[in-house]
Amino acid sequence: MTAVVLLSGCQGGSAPSSPPSETSSTTASPTVSASSPAASATPAASPVYKPADATGKAQNVPVPVMPELAKENSKAGLEAFIGYWYAQLSYSYETGSTEQLRALSSTTCVLCASLRKGVESAWLDGRWIAGATIKSATIEADFDPSISTQVAVVQVIQEPIEIRMPGGSLYQDPTAATNSASRAALTFENQRWVLTDLGLIR
Repeated sequence: MTAVVLLSGCQGGSAPSSPPSETSSTTASPTVSASSPAASATPAASPVYKPADATGKAQNVPVPVMPELAKENSKAGLEAFIGYWYAQLSYSYETGSTEQLRALSSTTCVLCASLRKGVESAWLDGRWIAGATIKSATIEADFDPSISTQVAVVQVIQEPIEIRMPGGSLYQDPTAATNSASRAALTFENQRWVLTDLGLIR
């Protein structure tokens, strides 16, 4: 079903013109009740992450946290933000949650919207995604403070994507693992980075 075939963060879309128009969770420290003896207070065990498979959805997926560096208007900040964006994309595949990814992307980014819709469609009717984890996002960015749009090339390695139906059977043929590159365009506005375009490098 083509409407639900998912694209990796660097698949699909057309390459942007020049210049283009164009992934840990934190756990609160355990608190000790004032009425409990100190000797009996033990930290609660952290929930164990379990990736999705044919038996069920992923569990306790770590929520990506934006590093402080990703908030800086600098080359290092740009690269940190792109890494965080792809961490959020990987999280979206595993959980079906796309809201944070939406907040990091401009409405001008057609591929960004396509990726979100693909994830959302895959998770309909009790289905879930297994695999699809982005294992690596290598970033090479140009940075010129004199221009408003910054450009980076991103090499992404992603696991095969399986869409599973209630009961665990495959909804469609899996999407093969990918190792491909995209060109990303970003702007720094209102004290934060926004991905404005993303396109495959052919």
